[in-house]
Amino acid sequence: MTTGPAPGGDYTHPVCVRFHTAIEMIGTRWTGAILRALFAGQCRYAQIKAAVPGVSDTMLAQRLRELQRNGLIERHVVPATPVQVEYRLTPKGQDLEPVLDAIIAWSHSWIPLPGPDPAS
Repeated sequence: MTTGPAPGGDYTHPVCVRFHTAIEMIGTRWTGAILRALFAGQCRYAQIKAAVPGVSDTMLAQRLRELQRNGLIERHVVPATPVQVEYRLTPKGQDLEPVLDAIIAWSHSWIPLPGPDPAS
């Protein structure tokens, strides 16, 4: 669907509501890294935290709740002493793996690794 010409004569395409929602869902800071850790088989809170350097406990807990609320992961309490909590991808979350793989491939092609600081 296109709208009328924008200034300069080009046609604009409105952002699809579904696309916008999806980008906001997986594009939130730390979310991609958390999902990547889950794809790699990390399922307990401490494992996920170790796999995502720099994420605070508060932020990790918040993102895990958001992912659960969005239906991308499930939280399972393992009856043990002490009680353990595991997070698993739902089928909806598992369907994101090729999307994240494509982003990883793109980043390897276009995003340079940080090098030494030239000012030092």
